[in-house]
Amino acid sequence: MKTASPQKTIEAPTAQDATALLRADHKRVSELFASYEKSRSVATKKQLVAQICTELSVHAQVEEEIFYPAVKKALKDKVLVPEATVEHASLKALIAQVEGIEPDGEMFDAKIKVLSEFVKHHVKEEQGEMFPKAKSTDLDMEALGAELAARKTELLAQRA
Repeated sequence: MKTASPQKTIEAPTAQDATALLRADHKRVSELFASYEKSRSVATKKQLVAQICTELSVHAQVEEEIFYPAVKKALKDKVLVPEATVEHASLKALIAQVEGIEPDGEMFDAKIKVLSEFVKHHVKEEQGEMFPKAKSTDLDMEALGAELAARKTELLAQRA
């Protein structure tokens, strides 16, 4: 099975419902973590980690800049968004420990495993609690999705 360069799978997002766009990000990152776990090649692992870090960093930034403030205001939330923001801080700390570093054995792999588990926990809470509550508000999810997509495109271009 031939593996395409992981970097080529980062694509400009298309406008869609905000939660659909964020769910697609979650799925993409989950697939990248699965590829990392299967890989034995240091070069492939390095590429995958670079892509995971880019995807997570851009995703977290658009959530914090656009999605979370809109949800917080619409829900008058004082729990879900602050908790998600704290979780992002933990993810960013782990990203900082692995981004641009040579995959060098079991401690590196352990950090990626913990990062993956943090992401799974975060995704479960967002998709199970925050997204359904956000969709029950009068937020225009299509407009919010278009705003998220535009900002993602901008951020990905800056990282290219």
